[in-house]
Amino acid sequence: MGAEREARACAALYAELRGGGTVLSCLRCLRRAAGSTAKRCKDKYLEEALLLSQTLSEGLRELDEAEARPLLRCVLAFQMEATGSSSSFQKLERLVTQLAVGKEALLAQEVGILLAGLVPQGEVLSPQDLQSVCMFLEESRLGRQHWQQNLAQLLQHLATTLGWVLQSQTMPDSTWGYLVIKACLQLFQVLPKDVAPLVWSVEGKNETLQRLLRLLLEVAWGKTRNRDMRLLAGTALSMLVNTAPQPQHGVSATLALFQLLDQGTGELKFGELVMEVPPILESDGLEKLVLTRGLLTCCKTDILSCQLESFTHKVCLLLDVVFPAVYALTKEQKDCHYYCFQACTLWLQRLRDSLPAIWHLMGTRVLAQDTQLLQQLTQLVWDNAETSVEGISEFIQSSFRLLLEIYYLECQHFQDQERLLYQQILQRVVSMPWQIKARYVPLCSIVPYMGSQQVLDAYPDLPQHLLKCLSTNHLCPAAAEVYKALVRQQCAERQGAGAAERWALHWLPLLSGALCSPLPILHGNATNHLLAWTLRQLPAAQALLAARCGGWDAASLRAWVSLLRAQGSVAGPMQLQGDTLERLRCCLRSREDGVRLAALGLLCCSPGTNRPLSSGEMRLLAEFLPLNLNCDSSSFRQLLQASVRKALVRLRDSSLAQLRGKAAQGTKPGEGAGQLERAVGFVEWLLQLSIASLGPGSNYQRKKTALLLLAAVLETCTDTWSPNRKKGQPPRTMATLLSYARESGCWDFFSHTNLLALLSCLQDSTNEIRDLASELLIRYFPVPLPEPTALALFQLAQEALGSPRVQEAETGAVLMKTILQKSDSATMKILALHAASTVPSQGLCFAQHLLHVLQAQYAIACQDLLQAAASAPMHGTVTALRRCLLQVPEVATSMQAAELAQSWQEFFSSLVTTVRDITSLLLGALQSQQGPGADEQAAAPSFADMGNAIFSLITMRKGQGQEEDEDSVLLSEEHSLILTCCWVSVKEIGLLLGGLAELLLAPAQPAGLAPLLPLPTLQTAARVFQEILLRCRHWGAVEGCSMGFTKFCAALLNHPDMKLQAIPQTMLEQGLEALSGPRSSSVTRRAAGFPMLFLCIVSGEAPAEARPLLTCCIHTLLALAATVLPQDWDQTLDLPQVCALHVLQTLVRGTGLGAALLRHAAPMVALALRGLGSPCWAMRNAAIQLFSALTSRLLGQARSCGEGCPAEGVSLPAFLGQHPQLGAVLLGELAAAAEPALGGPCLHPALHAILTLLAQLQPGTDGPGSPSARFLAPLLGLAGSPIHAVRVMAAKALVPVVCPSQRRGLLLQLAQQLPAAPGQLRSHNALHGHLLQMRALLGPGPGTSGLSAEELQPVALQLETRGWLLTPAQRCPLVRATFLQVLALMPVSFSSGFTQSIRDAINSELGSLSLGRKQGCTELQVGLPILHQTMAHFLCSEAARMVDSEWIGAVCSLLQQPSPNVQLAILVWVVTGEGATCEELDKALGLTLLETLHSVLQERRDKEFLRLYLEALLHLYREPSSWTQEASCKLQGSSAACLEMLLHMVEAEYPGPDLLSQALCAASLLLAHWVGPEDSLLLGRWCAALEDCSRSTSEVLRLAAARSLHTAAPRVLRCCLHAAWPSFVPEALRLINMGIHLLQDEDREVRHEASGFASFLQPEPRDLLPDGCIFVQDNVGLQGLLQLLLAEFGQHPQTFDLLLQHLPVLDIRGIVEGLEANKAASLYKEDEPNVFAEPAVLAWQLLPILLQLLEKVPAGGPLCASALCWLAAVGPGVLHDLQYCKQRWSQGMEQHAALKTGTAACWGMKALGCAKLHTAVAVLLVRARVVVQALQVLGESASTVPGLGCSAQELEQELVLVQELLAQHGLTPVLSQGNAMGKMGPLLGAT
Repeated sequence: MGAEREARACAALYAELRGGGTVLSCLRCLRRAAGSTAKRCKDKYLEEALLLSQTLSEGLRELDEAEARPLLRCVLAFQMEATGSSSSFQKLERLVTQLAVGKEALLAQEVGILLAGLVPQGEVLSPQDLQSVCMFLEESRLGRQHWQQNLAQLLQHLATTLGWVLQSQTMPDSTWGYLVIKACLQLFQVLPKDVAPLVWSVEGKNETLQRLLRLLLEVAWGKTRNRDMRLLAGTALSMLVNTAPQPQHGVSATLALFQLLDQGTGELKFGELVMEVPPILESDGLEKLVLTRGLLTCCKTDILSCQLESFTHKVCLLLDVVFPAVYALTKEQKDCHYYCFQACTLWLQRLRDSLPAIWHLMGTRVLAQDTQLLQQLTQLVWDNAETSVEGISEFIQSSFRLLLEIYYLECQHFQDQERLLYQQILQRVVSMPWQIKARYVPLCSIVPYMGSQQVLDAYPDLPQHLLKCLSTNHLCPAAAEVYKALVRQQCAERQGAGAAERWALHWLPLLSGALCSPLPILHGNATNHLLAWTLRQLPAAQALLAARCGGWDAASLRAWVSLLRAQGSVAGPMQLQGDTLERLRCCLRSREDGVRLAALGLLCCSPGTNRPLSSGEMRLLAEFLPLNLNCDSSSFRQLLQASVRKALVRLRDSSLAQLRGKAAQGTKPGEGAGQLERAVGFVEWLLQLSIASLGPGSNYQRKKTALLLLAAVLETCTDTWSPNRKKGQPPRTMATLLSYARESGCWDFFSHTNLLALLSCLQDSTNEIRDLASELLIRYFPVPLPEPTALALFQLAQEALGSPRVQEAETGAVLMKTILQKSDSATMKILALHAASTVPSQGLCFAQHLLHVLQAQYAIACQDLLQAAASAPMHGTVTALRRCLLQVPEVATSMQAAELAQSWQEFFSSLVTTVRDITSLLLGALQSQQGPGADEQAAAPSFADMGNAIFSLITMRKGQGQEEDEDSVLLSEEHSLILTCCWVSVKEIGLLLGGLAELLLAPAQPAGLAPLLPLPTLQTAARVFQEILLRCRHWGAVEGCSMGFTKFCAALLNHPDMKLQAIPQTMLEQGLEALSGPRSSSVTRRAAGFPMLFLCIVSGEAPAEARPLLTCCIHTLLALAATVLPQDWDQTLDLPQVCALHVLQTLVRGTGLGAALLRHAAPMVALALRGLGSPCWAMRNAAIQLFSALTSRLLGQARSCGEGCPAEGVSLPAFLGQHPQLGAVLLGELAAAAEPALGGPCLHPALHAILTLLAQLQPGTDGPGSPSARFLAPLLGLAGSPIHAVRVMAAKALVPVVCPSQRRGLLLQLAQQLPAAPGQLRSHNALHGHLLQMRALLGPGPGTSGLSAEELQPVALQLETRGWLLTPAQRCPLVRATFLQVLALMPVSFSSGFTQSIRDAINSELGSLSLGRKQGCTELQVGLPILHQTMAHFLCSEAARMVDSEWIGAVCSLLQQPSPNVQLAILVWVVTGEGATCEELDKALGLTLLETLHSVLQERRDKEFLRLYLEALLHLYREPSSWTQEASCKLQGSSAACLEMLLHMVEAEYPGPDLLSQALCAASLLLAHWVGPEDSLLLGRWCAALEDCSRSTSEVLRLAAARSLHTAAPRVLRCCLHAAWPSFVPEALRLINMGIHLLQDEDREVRHEASGFASFLQPEPRDLLPDGCIFVQDNVGLQGLLQLLLAEFGQHPQTFDLLLQHLPVLDIRGIVEGLEANKAASLYKEDEPNVFAEPAVLAWQLLPILLQLLEKVPAGGPLCASALCWLAAVGPGVLHDLQYCKQRWSQGMEQHAALKTGTAACWGMKALGCAKLHTAVAVLLVRARVVVQALQVLGESASTVPGLGCSAQELEQELVLVQELLAQHGLTPVLSQGNAMGKMGPLLGAT
């Protein structure tokens, strides 16, 4: 506070001087900057002070030193306090320099006085003082001058401080030591000439510096565990070497340091400084890295490249000393691999910079082709190219680039034209699979040196591989860089018009294919990474791409929009008019989310934010937004909000430009007049749309989207300042626009109506809605809340906290947090909180109130736990405490106030004690031990124990006479109440305690305050965690508690106090002791939290440290798990060895440990493999789980899109390079399993696991001498294994072992080993294994395109000579099937004669099936069905490949044969889409299926066969164009019978939902192409079946109904619309009604199929639909169906009744009375049958349709009679309900005005959040509006309706009055005001 004191004194002095006002303004800016926490605010005030200083500077020149000194001293004091921020310090340095113009000596004197006070004689420098020393050394010229003059004193203090820090037991690894070393580094850097004599001169030798050097060496050598301190010490040592006056002196000192590393201890001569260096106590290998990295970071080039004169065989320090150290570091398997490879990259940089000097020394090339250095460098880079360590990939890229650059420079310098390195790298890249990310880095680097054409010629598959990479997220950036490098090189090689044509030759198919791809990920990556960049490089590419994106399918539309948007970002936006506008409107109505989002982005985005939205764009947005509020995709909602926010920013900025009198960007003359009014109106409409969509009657999707839109509006169009945000702050002139809008009657963002809408969201059942609404209220709405509202909310919150339902209790917690943040002291008094008048802090007052509530609930629980669980559970209050204490910034600030420290400490002590007692009570109750005295170390109870304990509690409460039925298998509500109360409370307690430790033990806590969580309190909290994790069974509670415990341990382990660090260490020791000690009960089986105890503790260690706890824990667990099992072990108890394996598995699966566990991978894998062979089942089970977890950790998570693609693309050589010890373990186990066993087969339990791991890797490019080659022989030997699964997995594991260049040779070798004749067969197992291996090697393989036909020709010749393996001479069907699978993988390599022999063999085998079936002598053989299925698949694939009529005929004839296996195989082939698509084969198969459909339906031999048959039929005719006249002829005569049988199956039989759905869809397919005007009865049956399925609870049947509607209903409706079949109008109305119902289904796929039906009925121009139909979005389809009813069927009497069916009948009086009854909440709540449907929203959508229908009522017509009947039935009830609402809410307002307290306000809040009440109100208002319209239209006819007794005008007045009354209570949207909504569009998507 010294600066503040100086500022006050300065202000008092200058207030009386002339011109003192400017000084006071400057001081005010400085004080505001010092008090601001946000950097942006600090910079703003400092900039203002700088501007004022220019005026002050001239005035200060006229003052004497005594008058100027206070101001300079004041600014320097502020500068001293700003040393933590470099930017603020620099601004203050400029400020004080400006003020001291002409008084530089005075300023220097003041700086000297200030800095002299930092270093009092003999004292240790504090961290703040060290920060000041560093900042003044770095940024202040006068500061450097002072330290230059007082160098000896500064060195003395630095040495004293560093020595004290290293000796300190409390903080040896703290920031304190880091700052000391940083000060030393900056001192050596900025004052080298002053430091040099102290080191290198005999006369100037300095003992203090010698001591400081010794301390720096101790740090570097590992006296501290902090890695950052050690690395910085290495840099400081290197900076001290730089002070050498001659390079040779620096070389000598460096050599001495390296020699000292090798010796470990001894005497060091550093210049003239000589010292004894103590030995390294525990070498961790980091010393060499510290020294090497420091030298490479900052050592001078002339020292690194200086010749080593004393070594004749060495050249220089860089090549002969530093590189061997770097090379050795990269080979070591340490946890500092990132820094090791950083050192490698730095070495390459220094080599590039030193090349001229090294060339001068050597006279030859450094990287000659055959030099060991080049080989080592290339091998080093390739070995680490696939490492999974984060950050290494950037170093790999830099290393490749630097290596190639150095090679190029040397070739240029020595004029060497033969550049073999480039060819070698390119060949290696081409031979690698495309999934390996490492191949694209060198490829990108090599393009500039080889040229684009040479690369593409050598790698013709590159464009196709890049296309695959674009569909894989982790490969996309690397592939995009390769594409850019090649295109950039192409443009550089050829300029002008030819560049686009050359680009199109290679890249147009790639980019257009990606843009038009149906895969969203492929399209998105191509758009984001390639499209705009390509258009900037080659503008002519736009026309080429546009020609490829002209289709009307969804993919083409999305590609067109993306191209249009990219073109706009490059060349400016284009005008939306004509065909472009119509096409864009189609995109905005598309069924695909991606198309609509792309079109929305095109509308909203613009290169300039002040470019206004045109009126056409606003109209399109107004059409689009209401229809897309209920989209159920989270990503769609987020992107929708982002796009709308961009549009709002454009509206805001363009409006501000208009108000400033400037023409907005892109505005034509005369257009600006109405833009401002339209912009304000659009924002107002969007605000009302969002508010109207927040009612409880809306579904989750609509409310979430509306909240996001409301957040965008408030963020963009208010002047709320958010200090913590760097971007998105409101413009400074925002108040002008707000005033204009409010003068127009708009933009009342914080109105009472809007407040009520958000308050209703606070009662939502989902966390997302509640939290977002609370955030908007807290951030934007004014403080405090209105008194009645705050009181009602508080009462509602208290009631919700007492609910047993978790959602309602969480609602109460959110309400409490919101009330706290929106209240002031007056509100606290109104709420009558305990101690509200005595506690000055609102947060503390609120927290104490909640603690008292919790203690009261605990007291109730002690008396009667069942009653407490039902009426006063504790989890809601604990949740409220957690939210209020941890999520409210003002509460955290009050915790740092010195005057409140004692109160907070007492509060936390009481809180921790209370939650400890609650935990003991709850966990004790579940094992019949209640109260704080329960045994804390007891094992967790089993489910039976918990059930008995709870049953005992319930029995005691109810009495013995009301015992529950023991035979009941369901938990009673009482059981569930107690379980919920216990588990949720325990979980919340864990989260609360962990969050408190994280908050209150943070380093940012102010110094000098007593800890709010003293040691006893923390120890109590630790015992609570330990009790929960050891005694808890519920995984949800364990998981939540573990999150809190991890934070707790991290806060303790990172705290400087060693006593606090010892708490988790002690808990870990106790856990390990309990794990290994004897016990009588199982722990890991009965306590899911026990392994989590270890994970949480070790996860809390700082990632930058050495993780000693993790190392100790794993070593102990490994030793324990490796202990030999006792001979008398008990299967019923968990053994310590099993427990250790489970804990290891938990550690491996933990996400917080990351790469730290990989150091221990080899011993853990070895342990898991040994455990698989254990005689104990539990040991084997734990071992396989551990091995699975290790596999996922080693290979990473699966990211590839294709099934079977290895995760992360790790090759076997790279895997073995990263884990060499693991490779030895795997190879040893594999070799042992492959050795032939004497005396019979020998099982190897670990073998299958090893093979599974190897099979997930990818092949590499290494040669025969590589580590992976050693796996080849054992795997080939496993081909003869007697176990089938081993042979299969061995074949899969062989693929990554064989590199692509060796694959052909091995295939030929395996083919030659096959027996050429039956007599040569020695082992069927070996034969089968060799065939499996050939099949695996011939497959496409991961990332390879396979071998060409020419390459496979020798293999094919060998196989042709062994054709007997396919004939019956080979008795094993499995061998024959596998041989045929091998042949199928290389069909084009065989001769025509051998191909014919294959076909003959298949025909002979399959032809014998029907003959054998007729004769009844079919022989049963194992594997024979597999052979027949393989043959059938082969025939199908060959028929599709060859498009040969004979092959196609053979397939169709097989489909008609009575062989179930063959028929099923063909049907599966059709359904799964195997092989290439062939239209001729599909057509023939479809006709065959239609021809045999009648017989198949008659036979009904098998339900599964029938389902597959119908599915194949529907698959072949999935497109309408697939059905031909020939297909109709096939059904001629049998279609009626088939349709009858299918409908009978749907109506009368119950074959299961799968077959039923296929039958319904098949019936619809036949009906669509066969039904005529005489088949009304059949059509009626079909409609009835559709109605039943559309209302089914089975999603499969509802989807079938939607698909059937899509298939057949459009034809029926078209015929009705064209008056062809007038008798079908009732069925047409039923179909439309089903469409309306299915478009509101909760399943997304059902809605999409139903929208397909609606899409066929859209009135689109035919010239826009060349491909048939554009599928529209669900809500667009719903609007279309409603408009179709109105336009085409409006005169039909059933239409009116049909629409009214969608208005639910709800008893509004009953709902209100239920709310008033205030019944106790039940734990269970009945779910809604369709959570997506919105009856209230649909009612408002139906209203205009119903009103227009009534306008068409002719007098005396059938529609008139229908309306009269409805009016008579509904009208009196509507009038009665309106009168009830008027009376009830008028009475409620009077009570509220009179009382302002009590239950009335709370009831109003409940009503505000009641979804049923809102729906009932909406339906009532819609019915009332329809009744008014009916009275007006019917006129005199309506006067006879009994019970109404009022005219249309009177009823309308009553309706308006009730609607206004309900709107005041937030129960219905406010009526339209002004013209904001009327002009822009309807609310809630109404038509």
